[in-house]
Amino acid sequence: MTSVTLKLPDDIARGLNAKRKDLSRTALESVALEGYRSGALTEAQVRRLLGFKTRYELDGFFKQHGVCDYTLDDLAKDREGLRRLAASGR
Repeated sequence: MTSVTLKLPDDIARGLNAKRKDLSRTALESVALEGYRSGALTEAQVRRLLGFKTRYELDGFFKQHGVCDYTLDDLAKDREGLRRLAASGR
């Protein structure tokens, strides 16, 4: 496993610590989010990186940070699937 060290001015570190208690976790989450948003990391990799045991934990994390992958194309596919389901009488 690779470790990364960040050197922050003391006043900035204090300010970040005031918002969140665990600055290391905050930095790790930021790397995971940016990696996912940029396409460098998959959902499975983010989940492993952050130690989430379930997909629901990951979904909650993404929701909390404003990450949404549901596109208009996804909506169109879901609507078509529902239309077919309704037409089949189920």
